[in-house]
Amino acid sequence: MDLADAGDTIRPVLDAVRDRGADAVLEACERFDGVRPTHLRVPAEVIEAAVAELDPSVRAALEVSIERARIVHRDQRRVDVITEVVPGGSVTERWLPVARVGLYVPGGRAVYPSSVVMNVVPAQEAGVPSLAVVSPPQKDFDGWPHPTVLAACSLLGVDEVYAVGGAQAVAMLAYGVDLADGSRCEPVDLVTGPGNIYVTAAKRALQGIIGIDSEAGPTEVAILADESADARFVAADLISQAEHDVIAAAVLVTTNAQLATDVEAEVRFQVSQTKHVERITEALTGVQSAIILVRDIEQGLEVVDAYAAEHLEIHTHEARDVAMRVRNAGAIFVGPWAPVSLGDYCAGSNHVLPTMGAARHSSGLSVQSFLRGIHVIDYDHTALSDVAPHVVSLAQAEDLPGHGDAINVRFNDGE
Repeated sequence: MDLADAGDTIRPVLDAVRDRGADAVLEACERFDGVRPTHLRVPAEVIEAAVAELDPSVRAALEVSIERARIVHRDQRRVDVITEVVPGGSVTERWLPVARVGLYVPGGRAVYPSSVVMNVVPAQEAGVPSLAVVSPPQKDFDGWPHPTVLAACSLLGVDEVYAVGGAQAVAMLAYGVDLADGSRCEPVDLVTGPGNIYVTAAKRALQGIIGIDSEAGPTEVAILADESADARFVAADLISQAEHDVIAAAVLVTTNAQLATDVEAEVRFQVSQTKHVERITEALTGVQSAIILVRDIEQGLEVVDAYAAEHLEIHTHEARDVAMRVRNAGAIFVGPWAPVSLGDYCAGSNHVLPTMGAARHSSGLSVQSFLRGIHVIDYDHTALSDVAPHVVSLAQAEDLPGHGDAINVRFNDGE
């Protein structure tokens, strides 16, 4: 991904939204999405109609996804910890949610109500009091976001939804804009959620004005497999990620040459039977996708740790033990009955995950993403007195005498 080029492209959009507000947002929607929404904020009746008209089976599936995500994310909530350092001296670590977040739900080749769930649930479980969802306007739906996305918002109790996508959506969330009806989209503290290269470039450009979760790249799946793996399952899971995008990455790392051959055959057969043949074929034949033969599981672990995939599946003997030895991955799926598709929708885990090797140092979206740790330092006279000489010594060592004076002034007689 060439974010520098994308950054040059989107900079005028960001500046226009900062300077001209909603008019610039609407112009960008018309230019990039081919449609100018009637209103930026989606009216309540449009959201209500979307959930009322939602296919019952899709509604049931979304409700299961929401329920399971809540179970997992509720357990992630941190509690305040008070540490008594010395008698009369303590440090409390408080965990407080950000005040307002903007949640980006992509459009484009697919519809992503699951991304609504994955963004909103951890924010709600963290206790964020104000949520705004943005999603690109759709020409086929009167300039509103896709109805299934709107329905997911309704099921989660989110009523502040905007028909805006791309860099202009990130800028609107960062700067805030006055709306035509006299209301306002207030600026947010944090923007989360995946998007295309222009969304990623906008998040990078505006970081500091807003916090961001990560810079999302194309989706990735790596599969570590030995002779025990089922070639049909492996092929299907590689294809499932390849259908996201022509630049999606699908990598098989295996100890077994026969499995590699069998997976190649299965991929050819299964791709011919699926819907997005051209997109999948381009992804699987691109330089980002490969089959890698390794000597043994040890070398396989070295390869997958170096790659640090967004999604990593383990199809080996003792798959759980192997999975627990992995150091770098966004999410790890253990054995033949835990495909990435499960995590995308209904495992309870979060599917907003680090890409492009960022799993070496970053985590996926969670309740923690929406919390800030604040240290509260509480020392009394005696506790400060005991440590005062050490503070003064360190201040002198750093040639910051004012730091030491701020201690000494508390223990002289005012002279």
